[in-house]
Amino acid sequence: MRIDSHQHFWVFNAERDAWITDDMAAIRRNFLPTDLAAVLKSNGIDGTIAVQASQSHEETQFLVDLSTMYAMIKGVVGWVDLQSDEVEKHVEHFRQYPIIKGFRHVVEAEEDPDFLIRPAFLRGIKALTARQYTYDLLIRPRHYDSTLVCVEQNPEQRFVLDHMAKPAIRTREFDEWAIFIEKLATFPNVYCKVSGLVTEADWKNWTVDDFKPYIQQVVACFGKQRIMFGTDWPVCLVAATYEDVMQIAGTALTGFSDEDLTAFWGGNAAQFYGVKY
Repeated sequence: MRIDSHQHFWVFNAERDAWITDDMAAIRRNFLPTDLAAVLKSNGIDGTIAVQASQSHEETQFLVDLSTMYAMIKGVVGWVDLQSDEVEKHVEHFRQYPIIKGFRHVVEAEEDPDFLIRPAFLRGIKALTARQYTYDLLIRPRHYDSTLVCVEQNPEQRFVLDHMAKPAIRTREFDEWAIFIEKLATFPNVYCKVSGLVTEADWKNWTVDDFKPYIQQVVACFGKQRIMFGTDWPVCLVAATYEDVMQIAGTALTGFSDEDLTAFWGGNAAQFYGVKY
């Protein structure tokens, strides 16, 4: 099974989705499974992990409801208020839906560099760990230090780093990011998504070679069994096609055996998220 480990669906709402700015006009519209089905088929992708794009319990339910109608959705990464005093109750509510594999918070939008180690947030992570849910890390450089502390304090929690921590490919910044990746990869409970890279490059003038040193750093640090392919569709469409994103990832995978490639294109995501083949 080949799995896209990271994509989104939404019914566009200009107020709620204000992060989709005017220069991202290509995605200022609805994106639903019917828009993705033919693309998956033409690229040999069997299913996806649908990840939350807005922060509400309604968003999680929206993705769950879609999964009941579209078999392409193999897992859902939803949102729950991890800082709520009632986080245990909220997480328990969602346990009725086996399609939910984990949760995410858009930490990259949080100005507080220590957001991930707030006592209330850490309590929320404990609620996920107790129920064997995954957690997707979506961060910016200001969160590097707290991410390492959070992961260190939660050795039983399964984490996955979204979009390789969004390196600044456009300006070719590398060293600080590379050091962070090296440190994070020392924790065996952390995986990494090779996803969301094209929007960190020059949208109109990128080349496949722009991404190679970043992907190769992730492979060198995380190894071939803790990395997984993802597109970040439809966000990627502001800079590339689905096929382009697959090419960006594929051309950087040097020295991969057939078994390694099977793991990268789906096996690792299935293992991490508990998707049955």
